Amino acid sequence: MNSKKLSQLVVAALEEIKGQSILCINVKKLTSITDYMIIVTGSSSTHIKALSDEVVKKMQEAKVEVIGVEGRQQSEWVLVDLGGVVVHLMMAPVRALYNLEELWSFKLAKSEARETSKA
Repeated sequence: MNSKKLSQLVVAALEEIKGQSILCINVKKLTSITDYMIIVTGSSSTHIKALSDEVVKKMQEAKVEVIGVEGRQQSEWVLVDLGGVVVHLMMAPVRALYNLEELWSFKLAKSEARETSKA
């Protein structure tokens, strides 16, 4: 399954369990680590665990390898690594503190500006 379809499957799983403020960022041009980063907010640590469990379950059903799950014990920030897609499941205060959207958006804008100036 390609990364784009995988990211769509993850977003659908997160929507099913009521993930909040779901954001999918294409980072292919910025890093070789992954193609898409998905960031989602959960309403409680229990909700974060349920979201991560749902993502893992849907990936297993789709025969997609889950490379790793980190942070599940504390459940303030859980990372699910699917290779071409990395999912960040975060509590609202943690998401606001680390502000990954702005970090990657800034890098994306900087990268696109560089490409434009080369043209």
